[in-house]
Amino acid sequence: MFRVKICGVTTPDDADSCVEAGADAIGLNFYPPSPRYVPRDVARAVARRIPPTVTKVGVFVNATPEEVRKTCDDVGLDAVQLHGDESPQMVSQLAERRLIKAFRCARPDPEQVTQYLLACAALAGRLEAVLIDACRSGSYGGTGQVAEWSFVRVLRALPISVPVILAGGLRPENVAAAIEATRPAAVDTASGVESSPGRKDPARVRAFVRRAREAFEFVASQDRSQIPTPPASGQN
Repeated sequence: MFRVKICGVTTPDDADSCVEAGADAIGLNFYPPSPRYVPRDVARAVARRIPPTVTKVGVFVNATPEEVRKTCDDVGLDAVQLHGDESPQMVSQLAERRLIKAFRCARPDPEQVTQYLLACAALAGRLEAVLIDACRSGSYGGTGQVAEWSFVRVLRALPISVPVILAGGLRPENVAAAIEATRPAAVDTASGVESSPGRKDPARVRAFVRRAREAFEFVASQDRSQIPTPPASGQN
């Protein structure tokens, strides 16, 4: 599972910048109305610049299973992010793929997520993670709006079986606070590190990755310090 994902990469040079900054996942957007959309030929060129140690995630919105499979195989994607209104049946149909399901939340609704996961399990569908994004009517991600951080804390407290990724309005200026407040499994940004829609700012990418990784290290050290130390051998 990756920790820091830069989404909406549209050029090989931007892919290079993300890899050099230390991102361990890069998202390629295959939703044509998005300003970050990449045609397959461009996506192949971008993917060739991404080393195997970095996860290549394809972002799809209400595509058919056949479209998803063809794009994954053609481009060489490692994982699929379903960012539209895809049903648990769709998850089941793509069970052979590594899948992330995005939830665009106007308000925190843990039942929406838990019921979706239960429906997936009933159909033998499996998700690698769920992603919590902000919601804007008519948009499917990349809006720059800040997601409801409290929702991540709520989901982490529930007995759900998958990691939670936080997205939505994350920037170098707030990613550390978001990680410390919510302790997600991973963070994801697109517009928060751009100079213009679809073009990444290398300095902002570097700052985002650095601050995210420092924050993950900080919360991990906090969690370790709270683990009780077992008594020394022979002591009561």
